Amino acid sequence: MDNIILIGMPGSGKSTVGVVLAKALGMSFLDVDLLIQEREGALLQALIDQRGVEQFLDLERDAVCSLDCRGTVVAPGGSCVCREEAAVHMRAMGTVVYLQLPLEDVAARIHNQASRGIALSPGQTLADVYRYRAPLYEKCAHITIPAGGQSLGETVEAVKEALSRRLRGSLEQSEGRCVPVAHAQRRPNRR
Repeated sequence: MDNIILIGMPGSGKSTVGVVLAKALGMSFLDVDLLIQEREGALLQALIDQRGVEQFLDLERDAVCSLDCRGTVVAPGGSCVCREEAAVHMRAMGTVVYLQLPLEDVAARIHNQASRGIALSPGQTLADVYRYRAPLYEKCAHITIPAGGQSLGETVEAVKEALSRRLRGSLEQSEGRCVPVAHAQRRPNRR
């Protein structure tokens, strides 16, 4: 299996689900937020505060677009879909899974909004960000998993099952379309 990229709002469980999913599938795990912090030598919130949201989104795009891995579950930041280049790169490098969580659940899970490193412009609320990003997540995703009202284990199982269905569907489609060239070129003689 190639890479699995988990996208969704902050608090949707990308990192938590990602670690457990990687263990269950025998894959590596990569948290892009940690990669950015390591590269820049600063916490996400400090980067947003010092450089502004737009520059932070560019840093995130650059980090995502620099990824070149195989067999990895990747958890990018919640704003990864805000730059088209990052969204295109994620779709090209593997299966993108959107962990869809209702706004109420997102808000309930985020207790440290001021220090968490959420890319909020001045005056923007979590609801504003949710309304802006939800269509971008949907556009980017190959698979959407409703992640509200279930346990971590249930979410991981739902992702595994959806990935399995997608893989089976891809195999069935490719088997149905494969026509050996020699057979495709042979035509019956008609006189």
